[in-house]
Amino acid sequence: MSVLSGLRLLLVEDESHVAMLIEDMLVDMGCDVVASAARVSEALRLIDATDIDAAVLDVNVAGEKVFPVAEKLRERAIPFVFATGYGAEGVREDLRAQPVIAKPFPQSQLEKALIKVVSRDDGNTPAPPVSDIRSNDP
Repeated sequence: MSVLSGLRLLLVEDESHVAMLIEDMLVDMGCDVVASAARVSEALRLIDATDIDAAVLDVNVAGEKVFPVAEKLRERAIPFVFATGYGAEGVREDLRAQPVIAKPFPQSQLEKALIKVVSRDDGNTPAPPVSDIRSNDP
């Protein structure tokens, strides 16, 4: 049984087709996508209203940076991964300790990044940088 099995996730992605692809990957990994947001304001509301274990965040969501969502997750010690077309350079410097996977990415990269963040001993201890995780996996 994977450490990701039953993990309750928030997915923040404004492009519906990309959100569907990522959600399919997460479900294949055994995760439960309990909330999905296409706007920063919606994601902030969902963090308050939904019991989540982790999150996958696009950096640019409907023209807004997702950093207020990342800050709120960090304050609550909820682990998260950035999934973005901008790479680590698109992530605010104080948030770069979080894993950043560059779109497009295979399921294996998303899985490795999520395992890394949810396997920490303490939600306040940043994982070593994983910037732009690359893999030979298909």
